[in-house]
Amino acid sequence: MRPDTPAENVDHTAEAARLERTAGLYPEDAEALLLRASAHLELAGDRPAATKLYDRLLSSPKGAGSLENPSLVRALKASNLWEYDHEAEARAIIDGVRAAAPHDPAPWVIVAEALEAHDELEAAHDTFTEGARLLVTDAAEPPYATHPLLYGRHRVRRMLGLAHDEWDTLADTLHTMPISLDELHDPGRVWSLGSDNPADLQAEILRLRAELGAYREALSRPFPVAMLHWPATELTELLAAYPSLTAEYPSYEEHVTSIETALRELASAGARHLGIVQGTVPSYEAFAASESTSPADPTLLPQYATTLGARGRAVSWPPQRGAGCWCGSGETYAGCHGE
Repeated sequence: MRPDTPAENVDHTAEAARLERTAGLYPEDAEALLLRASAHLELAGDRPAATKLYDRLLSSPKGAGSLENPSLVRALKASNLWEYDHEAEARAIIDGVRAAAPHDPAPWVIVAEALEAHDELEAAHDTFTEGARLLVTDAAEPPYATHPLLYGRHRVRRMLGLAHDEWDTLADTLHTMPISLDELHDPGRVWSLGSDNPADLQAEILRLRAELGAYREALSRPFPVAMLHWPATELTELLAAYPSLTAEYPSYEEHVTSIETALRELASAGARHLGIVQGTVPSYEAFAASESTSPADPTLLPQYATTLGARGRAVSWPPQRGAGCWCGSGETYAGCHGE
């Protein structure tokens, strides 16, 4: 989750330093933590320092191959570089990301938006299209993570004055906000953001706040409740090592059912921003050691879940429409635990 809070409300430099320190304590989470730190540095206006963090990730002892998503790191680095006049290097990295054809939508979206932000609309359109061609499935509802590709492509095509095609129609269908994509992406509205008239800019800011305020609030808030999920193989290993925890987890089926039930009860009681964190035996044992407690102690489990959530490991519940189930079954949430 990349922060978007204005600098006057948050000391982004201090937050970046805190995240760097946390990355040193939890090296298994270093990639996610340092990406968040670099985003804070960008918001603080210290783009060279953000680039150093991206380079630190890409030049880790095992190289980019040790990263979970090296294309994402490169895409973010390119976008950042272009913002402080390193255009040639940024373009070279963007070309490399496109050539790598990552199977994650995020790098495609980031490099396409970087091109779009610098008025390279045709190149942005080609990039959105390449990503969509690779990742948008033939299913009636493509994976949720691919939706920004379709929305971004729709926006750029509106700016270019191109007629709607099948993917634009699909984007319209997936879009659920009260304001239609055609209106949201109206060139007049988009260009008003660069107007010299303060009244135009203020009016557009107010409209965007009204449309996106609730969405941004949801993204910016932490998970007050993060339920701990042990994948089947991890739960088997956990119970083999610590049989006393069988009382907490009689079976995997009961484990996942209890998670879904608890989350639904919390939601019906009005709780918001619920999430799920995934446990692993090695990280749980490391956490127990840091707390000078035995992993067999069941009271440690909620503390472990809370700590994972605080480290940005939670995924939002319920999953977005069309997304896979949180349990990892490979089925959509609607066809699995969302039934």
